[in-house]
Amino acid sequence: MPSTSSKPLRIATINTNGVRAAFRKGMGDWLATRDVDILAIQEVRASIEDLEGLLGAEWDIVHDPASAKGRAGVAIASRAKASIHRVEFGAEEFDSAGRWLEADFEVDGKIVSVVSTYVHSGEADSPKQVEKYKFLDAMMERLPQLVEHSELAVVLGDLNVGHRKFDIKNWRGNVKRAGFLPEERAYFDRILGAEDDEAYNAGAGLGWVDVGRKWAGEVDGPYTWWSWRGQAFDNDTGWRIDYQLASPALAASVTNYAVDRAAAYDQRWSDHTPVVVDYAI
Repeated sequence: MPSTSSKPLRIATINTNGVRAAFRKGMGDWLATRDVDILAIQEVRASIEDLEGLLGAEWDIVHDPASAKGRAGVAIASRAKASIHRVEFGAEEFDSAGRWLEADFEVDGKIVSVVSTYVHSGEADSPKQVEKYKFLDAMMERLPQLVEHSELAVVLGDLNVGHRKFDIKNWRGNVKRAGFLPEERAYFDRILGAEDDEAYNAGAGLGWVDVGRKWAGEVDGPYTWWSWRGQAFDNDTGWRIDYQLASPALAASVTNYAVDRAAAYDQRWSDHTPVVVDYAI
């Protein structure tokens, strides 16, 4: 990993919606120009052999495929080898395979813990939503443990929740849909609220930092997902559901945040776009 004397640690996250299809459409060209040190991928939908062939020998890859072939799947690719990786997550009675992957990296003598995660999309008033809440409950339990393990930690990925009205262009039309339900947003209140902030669940906040919102400020977006249908992309009718959630110590080191939105609809290689952050550790 690079030291602070050379350049910040550049970490990117992207839901590829199938990594093989993404590479066919141009993901490799994007990656070749972005000088990324650690890349978190969601919805891999491929094997470790596929990832190795697409990314090349210069990348070290850890991968957690979904239980069902061709579904979900998360990976972390890095220029330097992870010291350890973990896939254990949540209670045994629900299947988290392909949705949560942790890896530790040594950077200038410090351990940086990186998570690639793909939260369920859910569906209001259905068993799919129950599974989503189980996953979010497991996240609430795991996040404090991550900070105990290393004060430099970041959770990357498609979290499938727009936290605030700024995060969805058409928020009024989605208040009863999965992804913007009050119950889902309350989880983010707790994750991002300070421990002594009574505005977030009576002071039960975990204190993590939404790097994108802190960097952009109180503005609409910048969105990270647009439907393939209609004019959603051209009209910027999107959702901000791809996050970098950093521990306070790591968030303090951020020097740049970017959403790599394609220049035009026909240049997209996923319905999501990469989120890239520089950390001067």
